[in-house]
Amino acid sequence: MSQSTPTREVARRVFATEFNDAGYTFKESDDERAPVYALLPTGASANRVFFVGTLTEKDDVGDDAEYWRARIVDPTGTFFVYAGQYQPEAASTIRDLEAPAYVAVVGKPRTYETDDGTIRVSVRPESITEVDAAVRDRWVVETAERTLERVAAFEDEANEYARMAREQYESDPTTYKASALAALEDLDESDELAGETAGSPAGV
Repeated sequence: MSQSTPTREVARRVFATEFNDAGYTFKESDDERAPVYALLPTGASANRVFFVGTLTEKDDVGDDAEYWRARIVDPTGTFFVYAGQYQPEAASTIRDLEAPAYVAVVGKPRTYETDDGTIRVSVRPESITEVDAAVRDRWVVETAERTLERVAAFEDEANEYARMAREQYESDPTTYKASALAALEDLDESDELAGETAGSPAGV
């Protein structure tokens, strides 16, 4: 019985700076319902992504029905999240949230081409949850680790997604290593400042 249950794709942890460069999408079969993957420039496929950041802006950009656009910022850049009638729970969450707020998002990458031919990348959310600073900090650490692992494996000839990334992108994967390390440094500095100004919060 369990074999008939579809498995969900792992949600990749990825920083905004890399995600926004992931404009190439592909399918791994000709099936009409086959999942669509975004190719991360560090050499991994992503049908779903997981990120945590600060909701800084939200706008209802729909014409006839609610269609929410949320701007969510991590230490490296900005994610744009769009939710409407087909993502009712996520749309409701965005509507109710007050910026600024830390949020955790799981969703699917989506690409679209602008009039000038630029490929833009956004997220169609499956879930949006308000979280605290500790969750955000833990995500930064884990995402930096995953990013560094992908960069380290980028030149491995057995890594088919890295081969695809070398063919599709001109970006240097070491730039994402640098942004991951900078995110960790920012985290250390903010922790030091918090410790100097307020001491350790209770329960941490």
